[in-house]
Amino acid sequence: MNSENRNQIGIFCAIGAYFMWGIFPLYWKPLNEVPAFEILAHRIFWAFIFMIVLLIWNKRFHDFIVNFKVLFKPMNFILVFLAAVLISINWCVYIWAVNNGHVIETSLGYYINPLISILLAIIFLKEKLNLWQIVAIGFATVGVLILTIEYGQIPYVALTLALSFGFYGLVKKFIHFDSTIGLTYETLFVTPIALGFLIFIQAKGTAAFGNISHLTTILLIGTGVATALPLLCFAEAGKRIPLSMLGFFQYIAPTMTLILGLTVFKESFSHVQFISFIFIWIALVVFSLSGTKFMARLLPKGHSVRVK
Repeated sequence: MNSENRNQIGIFCAIGAYFMWGIFPLYWKPLNEVPAFEILAHRIFWAFIFMIVLLIWNKRFHDFIVNFKVLFKPMNFILVFLAAVLISINWCVYIWAVNNGHVIETSLGYYINPLISILLAIIFLKEKLNLWQIVAIGFATVGVLILTIEYGQIPYVALTLALSFGFYGLVKKFIHFDSTIGLTYETLFVTPIALGFLIFIQAKGTAAFGNISHLTTILLIGTGVATALPLLCFAEAGKRIPLSMLGFFQYIAPTMTLILGLTVFKESFSHVQFISFIFIWIALVVFSLSGTKFMARLLPKGHSVRVK
């Protein structure tokens, strides 16, 4: 396969992943009668089932079994377990937020996420920032502070989503399993807890599964595909296109979520929130252009920038 076709497939996968993440509120909203923890448990369990089926279909189940020896090395075990916990927290908070009228705040969280990832890279991976990237983080910080002052409290939903996914991405940097097998291991770690919880509420008679409507039951089963498919597309895109290009596409999801929050779910969007988002958008534009020749020419003398 030539590099042009490789790039085209990568771009298609990236757009597909972020498009699916962007329309997720439309999937979770019909499940608003189901408690967030129950949805999360179904999401984990059915994602694991889907991944096992996918491995069998691709004739890679043997690789999944063989790699258990590597998985149970202490450092690998800790990293995969930590990744499973972080992504579970992210999923749970996101589901709760969508079903409790915080769709716009979830979009803010995923706008902030790239900048959180950069800060984590500086702290843990010793990566360096140029002047424009520091300016971008400053704008984002101002935007979050404006929201915090308006709310009278820290925007916990947005920050929890940004931090949990940011740390998840950091942990994944140190996990060297194939993306499909790695995701299967992550869901495997939390599946026993999810399955135990589902059996408990089913026996107690409080489960939504099979008790509310056929649509609810089908949607709960479908959470496995809805969870795993965009993650697999994301991983495939990461292999085929440059990180800078992947970073550009990541703003598709929060922009779509913001539009859905305003148009479909009719959430309020105050002037103060709008001002806050302007600061976030400016931060994203500045950061996205921070490595270009144009921005390099605007730097004061004595400053340099690595051009993309």
